[in-house]
Amino acid sequence: MTERDTLRARGQAMRARLFPADADGTQPKSSAPGYDTMITEAVFGGVWTRPGLGLADRMICTLAALASVQRLRHLAEFTAAALELGLTPRAIQEICIQIGIYAGLPASEEALAAAARVFADRKVAIPNELPPPASLDALTAMGEAVMRALHGERATGGYAAPDNPVTSALYPIAIQWGYGEIWHRPGLERRERALVAVAAFTALKLGQVQKFGESALNVGLSKTEVIEAIVQTGPYSGFAPALNALGALSEVLR
Repeated sequence: MTERDTLRARGQAMRARLFPADADGTQPKSSAPGYDTMITEAVFGGVWTRPGLGLADRMICTLAALASVQRLRHLAEFTAAALELGLTPRAIQEICIQIGIYAGLPASEEALAAAARVFADRKVAIPNELPPPASLDALTAMGEAVMRALHGERATGGYAAPDNPVTSALYPIAIQWGYGEIWHRPGLERRERALVAVAAFTALKLGQVQKFGESALNVGLSKTEVIEAIVQTGPYSGFAPALNALGALSEVLR
């Protein structure tokens, strides 16, 4: 068996696990000759089967990247695969909601709508219980607590500096609704939200990936898991942005 044969076999097994309805291979993704084989080998055999990050975590990163760059047809396909893997509908919704902090709330709404169509097709019930709403002062305190847990001494540096009269026009809102409201919503653990942040910042080519990639180590992710979270975005939002993110984090993760 050649190395490519091995990759292809691994990729076919992974595709069958994620997309059991297409396991017989009768539904090609493209009419371009060789394209499906390349995807099977490079993406499902080469990326999805890498060690260092669990399969559910790889799915979280994939959904975050696809939602961030609004690849909605693929997001729907992988939403179905996420359900097959055991991700809860609430977790999938929360990924779609969180990326709105980074990509804009309309991106969340489009992603949530794509996921909702999958849930409806599969007759999946969505729990609607949430904690009672917190006051704005409470949201500020909750957000600042998350920032300290994530960023430590870096929580109040750069554009987060409280004495910056320019960034303070916006940043208090980000603390309340980003860190305070969204990071406290049920459905995702803190380490999972760190994965969403790292994947989304990578997909969107934003410099915050350097800050959050380092901060992810403070909430339970290993250096290998951060690296693999970035690698996982490559097929879905571009290998070049993933390489740039890995380059920015090289000193921290080396």
